[in-house]
Amino acid sequence: MTEQIKFTEEEVGQINQLRNEVTQVFIQLGQISLERKRKLDELDSLESQLQQTHQELVQREDVLFKSLNEKYGDGNYDPNTGIFTPIQQESVAE
Repeated sequence: MTEQIKFTEEEVGQINQLRNEVTQVFIQLGQISLERKRKLDELDSLESQLQQTHQELVQREDVLFKSLNEKYGDGNYDPNTGIFTPIQQESVAE
């Protein structure tokens, strides 16, 4: 039969310390994984809300410009001065 060897207290302490450190690393990896998923879910939700808001703003813009175009016709708007300059329509001679 093979002779059994008992590790010294120092060796057992080193083994236990190593096991504890490995356990702590695994715990931290798990925490990071959960935090990453939570943040990604949060970012996905925020992105979705912003895309919806953008879509609503585009629709509002379309309605506003259609209304202004019907009221004033085609032209150019200078946002710095607030002035709208209609485009002169060339009449077609028959």
